[in-house]
Amino acid sequence: MTTDVLGAPFTAETIPFPDDHEGEVVATLVTRLASRAAEDTSPRRAVLHVHGFADYFFQTEYAAWWAARGYDFYAVDLPKYGRSIRPHQTPNYTTDLADYFPVLDEVWDRIRADHDSIVITGHSTGGLTTSLWADARRPEGLAGLFLNSPWLDLQGPALMRIVLTPVVRQLGRFQPMRAIPRAVSGLYTRSLHRDHEGEWDFDLVWKPVESFTVYAGWLRAIRHGHARLHAGLDVPAPVLVLSSDATGHPDPKSGSVDDLVHGTDIVLDVEQIRRWSTAIGPHVTYIAVPGAKHDVVLSRPEARERAYAELDRWLSTYVEG
Repeated sequence: MTTDVLGAPFTAETIPFPDDHEGEVVATLVTRLASRAAEDTSPRRAVLHVHGFADYFFQTEYAAWWAARGYDFYAVDLPKYGRSIRPHQTPNYTTDLADYFPVLDEVWDRIRADHDSIVITGHSTGGLTTSLWADARRPEGLAGLFLNSPWLDLQGPALMRIVLTPVVRQLGRFQPMRAIPRAVSGLYTRSLHRDHEGEWDFDLVWKPVESFTVYAGWLRAIRHGHARLHAGLDVPAPVLVLSSDATGHPDPKSGSVDDLVHGTDIVLDVEQIRRWSTAIGPHVTYIAVPGAKHDVVLSRPEARERAYAELDRWLSTYVEG
């Protein structure tokens, strides 16, 4: 375990996993412990965060919020993401979201050994993956699941999904490394990074403005995960889903990071998030946060304060009560 790239008090541990077809595979567990008196005998709580696509853990304010609440904070950079990318690997690539289950099993066991309960948080693709994992594993000690703009369906018109999904399934099966054409404006990442029009600092190699290439095998894995969720999950813990209150469609040709970019979700369709949230389990709370971005905890101050207030209310009511 070493000091993380974020600096103290964050530490990082590289965890090896069996090689895949590209070679060495690792995940990275980042830790920020809460302050705790030696004589404190209250239950020990932890939170485990899982990032989205073209993403990794860098949200230090988010970690500090949990630590101030008394939670030991953990975040995992999954294989081929962020700290876990190796030169021989295709960034962010997988052909099955279940490939991440052994990684989540391992970090869960490490955290659970020293804690009475754990809240899992997942953003975007991480929200889909953690929902599927929690449903499949039903781990003892799972206190709650907080999903920050989870990716629960393929955005776009219904007709496009009907036509595209069978094509993706076939391409993903027979040509998994075929790149899927898509337009990436870069506006969202620019709205976040302090060197552009945002306020946050993160590694633009690990989270590039132009995102990463999407491959047919990866998209097939996502659509399989969506289908599994749409059939109905049974996550055995309270679930909170937060998203923006509006989907934004900025003009990519303008190149302008304006109020629409800063105050809506320009990545996913929030109506799809609302619609499919109830498929996650029997106890789901969905809240739309006015003015929030795709990653609600990276929104402008007023929106993220509202997001933290809703998270606080949910924890107090359903998790910690």
